Amino acid sequence: MLESVDAVLLARLQFAFTITVHFLFPGFTIGLASYLAVLNGLWLRTRQAVYLDLFNYWVKIFAIAFAMGVVSGIVMSYQIGTNWSVFADKAGPVIGPPMAYEVLSAFFLEAGFLGIMLFGRERVGRRLHMFACAAVAVGTCASAFWILSVNSWMQTPTGYAIDPATGQFVPVSFWLTVFNPSFPYRLCHTVAAAYLGTAFVIGGVGAWHLLGRDTTDKAGARKMFSMAMWMATIVVPIQIFIGDQHGLNTLEHQPVKIMAMEGHYESHPEGAPLYLFGIPNDRTQRLDYAVAIPKLGSLILKHEFDAPVAGLDTIPDADQPPVAIVFWSFRVMVGLGTLMLLLGLWSLWERRRHRLYDNRFLLWAAVAMSPSGLVAIVAGWITTEVGRQPYTIYGLLRTARSAAPLDAGTVGATLVAFVIVYFAVFGAGLVYMLRLMARAPLPSEPALDEIATGPLHAAGITPAAAIDPNVIPHA
Repeated sequence: MLESVDAVLLARLQFAFTITVHFLFPGFTIGLASYLAVLNGLWLRTRQAVYLDLFNYWVKIFAIAFAMGVVSGIVMSYQIGTNWSVFADKAGPVIGPPMAYEVLSAFFLEAGFLGIMLFGRERVGRRLHMFACAAVAVGTCASAFWILSVNSWMQTPTGYAIDPATGQFVPVSFWLTVFNPSFPYRLCHTVAAAYLGTAFVIGGVGAWHLLGRDTTDKAGARKMFSMAMWMATIVVPIQIFIGDQHGLNTLEHQPVKIMAMEGHYESHPEGAPLYLFGIPNDRTQRLDYAVAIPKLGSLILKHEFDAPVAGLDTIPDADQPPVAIVFWSFRVMVGLGTLMLLLGLWSLWERRRHRLYDNRFLLWAAVAMSPSGLVAIVAGWITTEVGRQPYTIYGLLRTARSAAPLDAGTVGATLVAFVIVYFAVFGAGLVYMLRLMARAPLPSEPALDEIATGPLHAAGITPAAAIDPNVIPHA
């Protein structure tokens, strides 16, 4: 059956599946690492036990998410070298150095201080432990810096030349390849999205425990819910502004992507409408059953009601992305962003009325919105990547010419294997994280090393330390 399917399509589906799963974990740990650093800093400054309890509560979840992010990320490199070896050969001289710097700087920084962050509070002193927390937070952001630089170069390539002998892209300016035109906007937009995704998970967990009927001290739940709602209130409007600027940058450098996002099959010389909904029809090149607001599309894209906007009728069919996917993923992202803004404003209203923790409708809304930030991250990523098609390097290297010469059966078999293994391994990890979140943070929440009853490293552990619950093994 797989032999009848296009091998390139299967390779694209495999990469899309694995990177979607992977992207959820960095999207969560980038924000959670910074949150842990803030909690630890607030505890050192105020000595309020609630901050230490929340740190000890969330650091256990961070450790699991970080580990799954590392494991799922390794797969991406292998896929580039197997399914997409032609792309790796052509673009390697440009994308190789930033990816190496990501490992040498960001990942080594995270990995080097992660153990101190998890287990070192009573072993290295509070100042060095705080430095380790900050180093891990900086490392996660530095990792995003390098990876997004590579992805942004693929979207808006600059600072390169093409070797006439090999056809390879070679850098003529390292800094122009790193700081390409879309990179600053993409970096700010993605990091802010990661912070919001984490905040809504934390807010949802806090709201869940505030709604619970248990009689335990809910100081931790109140604190995490309050901090998350502050993040929603302040950062969502900033994110909307960043998104608008990113959209204008995309209009300048990738206008076809904007056409697909907006559903503009036809050009509008006297002002484009904003299509709220519709059914994209690539065959007839029209948006069926469209619901539109006249002129508003031009106002958003060019800040003038009557500004002309080009449509996909100016682009050959072979150079157009799959409009339906881009059109709907963009609306999922924007729709969730709008709901996040409303929830943040609602929480601010209830905070001013001193009812932040008492309005059960608000708390249930926060629980329902807890995965919204991560879903919006995935929707935004789909918009960006599918909107770049049919190119891997925008305007220069087509996806069909980037894939390795593999048969469909081989690629399809590995796709099926990835789906089975991912659902088993990462599904189990997700279930375990949800179980940890389902338990409310306790007063005097135990630290990670206080609950360890087994080996904390691979060598040098005596059997007694591993089986005696009264013995805490030393890292």
